[in-house]
Amino acid sequence: MSTAAITARRPGPAAWLALTICEAKMVVRDTAGLVVPIGLPLLILVMNASSASDEPVANGRSALDVHVLPLVFTIVLATIGIVNMPSFLAYYRRSGILRRLAVTPASPAMVLAAQLIVSLVQAVIGIGIAFGVALLAFGARPPVNGWAALGVVALAIAAMYAAGMIVAAVAPTPNSAVAIGLVGFFALGALGGLFGGTDGLPSGLARVGEALPFGASVEALSDAWAGTPVDPAHLIALAVATVVGVTVAAVAFRWD
Repeated sequence: MSTAAITARRPGPAAWLALTICEAKMVVRDTAGLVVPIGLPLLILVMNASSASDEPVANGRSALDVHVLPLVFTIVLATIGIVNMPSFLAYYRRSGILRRLAVTPASPAMVLAAQLIVSLVQAVIGIGIAFGVALLAFGARPPVNGWAALGVVALAIAAMYAAGMIVAAVAPTPNSAVAIGLVGFFALGALGGLFGGTDGLPSGLARVGEALPFGASVEALSDAWAGTPVDPAHLIALAVATVVGVTVAAVAFRWD
């Protein structure tokens, strides 16, 4: 068969769009997966915003800006990347969808790409809603170093999704993917300040937490919000987590 014929059979933009829309519908129908990544961070925001918004920290930014919002943003990214996204991929593998796609012009990788796009949109919506509520209801302010904050968010997305791909690679069923994802989320969160900061942790555990994706994301975003230089160690930690996660997932991932 000629190269032109093979190319002609490959799915075009219309097929990619249709698959992405289907993935979006699946996410919308999953009520828990749709509500929790937005509702849980909002709950934490509202619980802490009233007192934190009046506590000055640096460069005209309050504790709400420097501490609460970075935590809220990180929770959104972690719940979607580590818990939600892997469960969909595990379901597709369990139900044989990925195996069937492997013998069609539509590669199983298309499902992965579509799910990444949809979950990324969900993450942007979750962060946008949380930031909008903080701005309108509690007088939050944007980060002093906005470009640094955007860069940190991009690195955090990559690191969280890489961790989620490991979950998707090792979880045999959707339920196990959710269970493993939740354990990973709470483990990373506990070490990264999810339950009230890392001051109460032993110094060794606190340092470990800052080297893991959750803690590194919170700390780097806090620096960007306060206008202080972002610690390169946190950026390196996120980059290393991304490389390690992608490598492990690529080796361990099974399409059927």
